[in-house]
Amino acid sequence: MSLALEVCRLAERHLGRDALPGLVAVGLEVGDEAGVEPENLAFCLEALLAEPPFRGAKPLIERRAGDVLRVSYMEVDDGRQDD
Repeated sequence: MSLALEVCRLAERHLGRDALPGLVAVGLEVGDEAGVEPENLAFCLEALLAEPPFRGAKPLIERRAGDVLRVSYMEVDDGRQDD
């Protein structure tokens, strides 16, 4: 749960609190040797991202070789129709 909380803090820090309702997805890379169970991380993130101020953003976890653990992207719906 602490990793999921930190991902939410990173989103708030990088996007700003006003943009959080527009967060659609958070992409993460999790290595096989990172010491993290991807299914548990996804479960915790789904629970946190379902609550305000996030409005249901989805965690998208990609498994990698090695010990990598990083947020690779944050997808935000800015409301523009040209996307």
